[in-house]
Amino acid sequence: MIGAGEDEVKMAAALIGAARRITIKIGSSLIIDQAGTGARREWMASVGDDVAALRTQGKQVLLVSSGSVALGRKHLGLKRSQRLAYKQAAAAAGQALLMQAWEAALAPHGIPTAQLLLTIEDTEQRRRWLNARATLDVLLSQGALPVINENDSVATEELRYGDNDRLSARAAQMIRSDLLILLSDVDGLYTADPASEPDASHIPYVEEVDARVEGVATGPARGGVGSGGMRTKLIAARIAANFGCATLIASGHANGPISRLMEGAKATIIAAKGSPASAYKQWIAGALAPAGRVSIDKGALAALASGKSLLPAGVTGVAGNFDRGVCLSILDESGTEIARGITAYNAAEALAILGCNSDMIVERLGYSGPDELIHRDDMVML
Repeated sequence: MIGAGEDEVKMAAALIGAARRITIKIGSSLIIDQAGTGARREWMASVGDDVAALRTQGKQVLLVSSGSVALGRKHLGLKRSQRLAYKQAAAAAGQALLMQAWEAALAPHGIPTAQLLLTIEDTEQRRRWLNARATLDVLLSQGALPVINENDSVATEELRYGDNDRLSARAAQMIRSDLLILLSDVDGLYTADPASEPDASHIPYVEEVDARVEGVATGPARGGVGSGGMRTKLIAARIAANFGCATLIASGHANGPISRLMEGAKATIIAAKGSPASAYKQWIAGALAPAGRVSIDKGALAALASGKSLLPAGVTGVAGNFDRGVCLSILDESGTEIARGITAYNAAEALAILGCNSDMIVERLGYSGPDELIHRDDMVML
């Protein structure tokens, strides 16, 4: 369903206000000035102000920022080219410049930044996905602002996103964002491309991204430096919706784009299906085939029932040859499956720490690992 009305205009501010974790994607056309000479420092500083304001409200924020290729081209004197080697060289030179600009934008607020360069394999292969998620969790818990970009310097044409809209949806999934904000050169979805059809109507609310909605998304990215368009934004919004994250598609050209949304600036809202936590639990319970089994004692069963994690001390048996990051069945003393979860250890490691207290893990393995065999956030009771 496509909707419009006063309530949807107010809903953008309400979504931002209610969100605990927010992922903000910023397109190249917003980072690079119109003359193509460098980063829009004043504008980036205004985004820094917005991020600081969100954090004072107790929210955790992640940025997915394009712009490295465009900055690198200028720095190296390269002309725009579709050749992969040229793009990779530009990205290698421009990523440092991009991070310098973001560090300068956040420095007045005392917010440390951290760079993560991801490829499609980091978000699609479960073990690498878990590693990236663990890194992001630590950064957020320490008060840092993660800044993610695709690792264009090493990604191949066959194994790359090619635009940061879809990458931002996967990043939002990693940290279980409640809200994904896609900032670009357009203020949302229209019934037709407003650049060629001035009478096109703005669509403030989309309940579900279906064939009808996709049918109105036409035209490539505008501005000369971006790689996405409205179609990639809708794909990203659909990915986000499926794991319980709402999406806002909004213009970011003016200073303080998040503040403007809080004040009622035009945007398109794409509704979420449930919540990030419930969607993740459903995925574990129904979409993953268990690769092994662990048996637990009565004490561990009581702990799980009260919402706690599964510690090695409560595990009495391990079955199967499995890797870290796969789904395991959790069995009680009668052999009944009572839960499923994503393991933090492989089969050999799980056997080595079987029944031991968390402070003995280093002694058993020779290195430090998580205290939990399966964390409560990665577990669903059946």
